[in-house]
Amino acid sequence: MSLTDKAIAQIRQLIASGALPPGSKLPPEQELAAQLGLSRNLAREAVKALAVARVLEVKRGDGTYVTSLQPSLLLEGLGGAVELLQGDPGAVLDLMEVRRLLEPTATALAVSRMSADGLAQVKRHLDAMREAREDVERLNAHDVAFHRAIVSVTGNESLITLLEGISGRTLRARIWRGLVDTRAASRTLAEHEAIYAALASGDVTLAHAAALLHVNNTEQWLRTHLKSTTELGEDTATARLSMEKAQD
Repeated sequence: MSLTDKAIAQIRQLIASGALPPGSKLPPEQELAAQLGLSRNLAREAVKALAVARVLEVKRGDGTYVTSLQPSLLLEGLGGAVELLQGDPGAVLDLMEVRRLLEPTATALAVSRMSADGLAQVKRHLDAMREAREDVERLNAHDVAFHRAIVSVTGNESLITLLEGISGRTLRARIWRGLVDTRAASRTLAEHEAIYAALASGDVTLAHAAALLHVNNTEQWLRTHLKSTTELGEDTATARLSMEKAQD
């Protein structure tokens, strides 16, 4: 570990032990450095790093505070990381596997916690998806909202944030554009309708199965799409190389 990493770990330990609970104010920089046996520069760097991670919040002219440490805050960087990974086909498929593990279980869990208002919210986004089948941007927005409305019913903030993070808007938009181009959008809309029907019936097993089928079909489509895109790229590169050799 670097000295900065060790300094970060020391401050994290103060928070984890309860010495610095959520909402508490850190000692002034000089005092904190002395307390931890650090130089002021190391203490400053550690605080900056923890502020970026949303563990700490620096308020100018006031001091540095421990944040609420809520999952939605600490895990919000996941979505940004997912966006950066979307140029890597292997990483994208890994994320789809994680979604396949989590989303059907979350959908099943939502059944027992679903209220009439919650179900109405899910249906509102499903209806909007039907109306927007030719408008990829609107279709994507309501697709995101459809799944968020379901998972939100669980009340599990960590699960909500994780699924929101791995199911980024950019990836979903990419998928919907491909589905519309290949005329597979209607099939996918039908899968969303099956999920809603399972929720409305209160059938936990059916809800899990409907969500699993939907994510699995999306994953299989994505695998095929990524494979064909990669092969097309390889063919293009080979053709370009052949042309360059011919010119030589």
